[in-house]
Amino acid sequence: MYVKFGIMAPYMMAPVEEGAYAASFGKLAEEMGFESVWAVDHVVMCPDYESRYPYDPSGRSPFHEDVVQPDPLIWLTYVAAATDKLRLATGILILPQRNPVVLAKTLASLDRLSGGRMLLGVGVGWVREEAEAVGTRFEDRGRRADEYIEAMRALWRSPRSSYSGETVRFDDVVSRPKPARPGGIPIHIGGHSLAAARRAGR
Repeated sequence: MYVKFGIMAPYMMAPVEEGAYAASFGKLAEEMGFESVWAVDHVVMCPDYESRYPYDPSGRSPFHEDVVQPDPLIWLTYVAAATDKLRLATGILILPQRNPVVLAKTLASLDRLSGGRMLLGVGVGWVREEAEAVGTRFEDRGRRADEYIEAMRALWRSPRSSYSGETVRFDDVVSRPKPARPGGIPIHIGGHSLAAARRAGR
């Protein structure tokens, strides 16, 4: 057993939205021996947010409204095309803000195209204002995240899939391609709450 190191794109100090930078960053990370590159996820920034940032005593996020955050899956696809073995990770994807059926397809496609290099880091998000802007409920985001994980795994693991939950339902559908690895894409849980710890334990 050995320690693996990943690196996050320097969103606050580099033109991460530029294709040439994304490609060169990925190549350099791979050459330096990093196991993975991580991309963050916020669909919109809310400058006047009232939500409390849980990872700093001040309650304020270090990300300001001028920080450019490209869509993480599109950005990682670009990095995938420029590298050979670097794992492609979301750190973290705000899962309740995505449609799980569409997301399962997107992730499986990226995993296939990259030769099985996708790592999915997910969380429930902390910005109520962002959830409202996207059109999703903030209050039930934990329950939806749990169901979305189950639903995506059903789509990845079965030739024909069905799922019936409170927030997502489908019956006898086929979603292809499947991820490159049997069982689907590894999922890592981000968060600071007891619910997040339980989600990770499952």
